[in-house]
Amino acid sequence: MPITTEFEYVKPKDMDKALHLFSLYGAKARALAGGTDLVVHLKENIAHPEVVVDIKDLGELAGLSLKGDTLRIGARITFSELIESPLIKNKFPLLWEASLTVASTGVRNRATLAGNICSAVPSADSAPILAVYDAEVLAQSVKGERRIPIAGWFTGPKKTALLPEELLTAVELKIPAKKHAGCYMKLSRYEGEDLAQGGIAVLALSDNTYRVAFCALGPKPSRCPKTEAVLNGNKLNEKLLIKAQEVISGEVSPIADIRSSKEYRLHMTGIMLGRALETAVARLSGKGPKYGTGNIL
Repeated sequence: MPITTEFEYVKPKDMDKALHLFSLYGAKARALAGGTDLVVHLKENIAHPEVVVDIKDLGELAGLSLKGDTLRIGARITFSELIESPLIKNKFPLLWEASLTVASTGVRNRATLAGNICSAVPSADSAPILAVYDAEVLAQSVKGERRIPIAGWFTGPKKTALLPEELLTAVELKIPAKKHAGCYMKLSRYEGEDLAQGGIAVLALSDNTYRVAFCALGPKPSRCPKTEAVLNGNKLNEKLLIKAQEVISGEVSPIADIRSSKEYRLHMTGIMLGRALETAVARLSGKGPKYGTGNIL
């Protein structure tokens, strides 16, 4: 399908020129990194920008580094780069595990984590992982840099807190101070390229506290504070697990669509939570399955 929308294409060589374009065009400008969403939207006449700003030459957006306990993921970093990084696999295995579930190999070679959260679809696989790590999104404009907590990033389906004149430059997340382990459980119709019917991320810490977040089970990805409150301070057991499953059913609001009924999603939410909690706790004790195995339902 050809692109029939007319727009100006610009590939700035430095950040100042890129930010100037976003300042000048605002909401009429779109950033191009992986293009896995934008190019499709252009072909289907969903997006009608006046200018497309190709950011692939901006070196400031290419970094993937750990300084102290803080991981910085530049806006150009693809899911394949996350998967191939020993740093991610060793220090942030939960992010590594979730990255393996994103679409197909071809898409992961192009798609960026930054683009995944900028698209802000309810099923964004990276969103619950960033939520349980309390990540921050770095946005820059000609006026300076702004830090946006991931809890305030998603404002609705396909909507974010990013201002029209801003460019997402990086995402930062910290290694928890306490010993921890996690699990991302994804409900999918088949292995390979598919959007999540539902996703639950769990981070279990050695002090018996838990962080729980979801995607594709509501209008936007979110943490589950009521479920966490029930779990926190307790060792996981069957009674606690049943209570947590009951509580999370009131924190999600799944819809029915071509991939699943809302009733099925709601039923599977409890199952995903249970398996994610059991897997995370087992991994914390050193007895669980390896990351990247057994987490697709």
